[in-house]
Amino acid sequence: MNKDRVFAEKLTTITPFRFNEKVARVFDDMLVRSVPLYGEVLKQQARITRQYYQHGTQIFDLGCSHGNLGMLLLDCFGDVGFKMIAVDSAEPMIQRFKKRMAVHDNHGCIDLACACIENIVISNASVVVINLTLQFLNRQKRDCLIQSAFNGLCKGGILLLTEKTVHPDSQMNALEQEYYYQFKRENGYTDLEISQKRDALERVLVPETVIEHENRIQKAGFDSFNVWLKWFNFTSMIAVKK
Repeated sequence: MNKDRVFAEKLTTITPFRFNEKVARVFDDMLVRSVPLYGEVLKQQARITRQYYQHGTQIFDLGCSHGNLGMLLLDCFGDVGFKMIAVDSAEPMIQRFKKRMAVHDNHGCIDLACACIENIVISNASVVVINLTLQFLNRQKRDCLIQSAFNGLCKGGILLLTEKTVHPDSQMNALEQEYYYQFKRENGYTDLEISQKRDALERVLVPETVIEHENRIQKAGFDSFNVWLKWFNFTSMIAVKK
């Protein structure tokens, strides 16, 4: 695993964060050291997906990056066939996903698309997964994407959503942020790296409150909503279309 040093050196100019080749090379290390309980989230999402998948339908992984969830699903489903559409707008991520699938016997189950997720037509789906991706879209596109997910899901289908969130209370929000920065320090990031990455993500990643996510999901028409995991300012959610 290549170590993330994208922001390790002092930068004279900090440009907006992009999922380019430099980031793709160190993405696994970045995820493990920057996203609390990342592995646990994906493991449980794979299990939930296996439970709710309906034969003859499709799984959509929107913002699939380089395929960590897809690889888990291939193992989780085993010899049971499934169909998944995995989408990411970053070509370096899609290329790395392709390389990982090339050595897996059942890689034909997954179709990859390098595209903006808001332009994907979701249809005949029993599971739609959006991990740490909605937060990069503007609010209008977020509304449209969640509505599209609902419209494209079959009866009994589910939406799995994980996002970085903010607390509506400023004191609680400050507490969550501080514990998150401490998490990053404990994983070897310096204050310079934390500061420079924060600046690069400003106005690129715009988090919302859990209530805002719940309201959007309910407005789209989902019948049930639950936060199944929360670590300070990281939240994993599930919604069901009955």
